Amino acid sequence: MTSLVSFIRRLNDRLAIGVGLILLACVAFTLIEIVARRLGGSIGGVDEISGYVMAVTTSWGISYALTEQAHVRIDLLRQRLVPFGRAVFDIISLICLAGTAIVVAWRGWGVLEKTLSTGARANTPLETPLWIPQSLWWTGWVWFAVSASILLVSVLVKFMSSDYQSVDEIAGARGEA
Repeated sequence: MTSLVSFIRRLNDRLAIGVGLILLACVAFTLIEIVARRLGGSIGGVDEISGYVMAVTTSWGISYALTEQAHVRIDLLRQRLVPFGRAVFDIISLICLAGTAIVVAWRGWGVLEKTLSTGARANTPLETPLWIPQSLWWTGWVWFAVSASILLVSVLVKFMSSDYQSVDEIAGARGEA
């Protein structure tokens, strides 16, 4: 299980770099549009594409935040507990996170499926086929659900063997004193 968690972390690190490069490209695209407007022209579609990029990079970026233990948590009680109690709180938080990710991915498929069946396009000058940004967005949520589920199973295995330190390393709150 530990090697699988390490693999998920490494993969999410690489995905985060890719997401960051996509965001940088979006910034460059926006800057080009600003300069073009100042010169009296426009390349158009920057706002639409930026919206798609934000949705897609967010859905992929949340998996990185998960493996980096960077999601916001309220740990007022957790930090006062013994290792067993902290592990229980970590498991509860991962159950909630994995459950939410699974529900969003499951319900997101319905949105994508409808788009695919109707051939929907954006009501914009670009007329973007919506299945493109929606499929990228949806696969990010699926990956988040997979990542969270793998971490949850790993944490449960560590908890059952009373390895509370490993539970904390996988799912604990970072930056805790």
